[in-house]
Amino acid sequence: MYKTAFSIDQFMAEFWQQRPCLLKQGIIDFVDPLSAEELAGLAMEEDIQSRIVSHKAGHWTALQGPFEDFGILGESHSSLLVQGVNHWNGNIANLAEAFSFIPNWRFDDVMVSYSTTKGGVGPHIDQYCVFIIQGSGTRHWRVGNKQVLKEFTSDDKLKHCEDFIADIDVILEPGDVLYIPPGCPHEGYAIEPAMNYSVGFRAPDAKELLSGFADYMLRHDVKAKRFIDPKRPPSKEYGRIAENDIIGLNKLMISLLNSPTNTAHFLGEYLSETAHSSDLCVLSDAEDQIDYHRLHANMDEGLVLKRCAGVKALYLDVLPYQLFVDGHAYKIPTCSWALAKSLCDYSRVDSHSFRAFNEDAKQLDWLIELINAGYWYFDEID
Repeated sequence: MYKTAFSIDQFMAEFWQQRPCLLKQGIIDFVDPLSAEELAGLAMEEDIQSRIVSHKAGHWTALQGPFEDFGILGESHSSLLVQGVNHWNGNIANLAEAFSFIPNWRFDDVMVSYSTTKGGVGPHIDQYCVFIIQGSGTRHWRVGNKQVLKEFTSDDKLKHCEDFIADIDVILEPGDVLYIPPGCPHEGYAIEPAMNYSVGFRAPDAKELLSGFADYMLRHDVKAKRFIDPKRPPSKEYGRIAENDIIGLNKLMISLLNSPTNTAHFLGEYLSETAHSSDLCVLSDAEDQIDYHRLHANMDEGLVLKRCAGVKALYLDVLPYQLFVDGHAYKIPTCSWALAKSLCDYSRVDSHSFRAFNEDAKQLDWLIELINAGYWYFDEID
């Protein structure tokens, strides 16, 4: 397990979503969770997002994976970047857990990059929080506070910004962590072949939430009030939308958002969805599926129950006894609610936690369903 070596309370109070900072040796005894060769292997897969970015002869190019030949990286000025590696590699998922002081619904993914000498993606501005962990090799980073800058597109695929004033100008060494909040310009270039791990945290904007809520309403066929206007006076202006009408229509739309149950259920589904596919092991064959007998057998063996890498499992204070996994809602019996919360809060749970449940009471039907769907699996104790 990876552990942080900085004051979390101080970081949250002084830096989170406020200003960038360098956390020197922020990860204790850091060792690369995977090799450049393993990263290249992931970039060959159709279901995994990858790209190679190069800056040669003053020209930027960005190629989308999957890749079969990595000769295009060359010996300098190129980077291989792979998204969502935490969904496919358990060691990378463990690295993300070092930042579990930020709630899981804010977590996006871990992007891993391998850069040849002088490789980078150019100066740019992101609209999400990121912790950049230096792996093997060294990298020169420049980071600025928020400032007004022109942004432009290079090679139709890369968004860059003009030169900026840097408040941090540093060479990262293995184990160093650089925190960059939204809107802060930054650029980094490898001094020698280097590995970097970007743990990203996103937040939806209002448009995304409203669009997602509209889809939720349609998907669940939620009943909605229709605009009515009894005793309307005759109109002499046929083309006019009166101010009172606008107010009434606004109230009609707002009434949907004022339903605590609908909005909470939507948020549970929406925020538990992930943007990347995961390496789920769905137990579809009857002989492989978990039942109560196998559940108790695994418990007797002392196995640990682990959440599949990349799976989001969430619960809401305002919706007791409901669990949200991968965009789906599951009703949880009151008696097993504490266990359900533990499965969300921790990536692994000792199977002895199930001893309190009666085999005949079917109090863990929901858990068996989730295991057979591939979201959790039994494994040996680490």
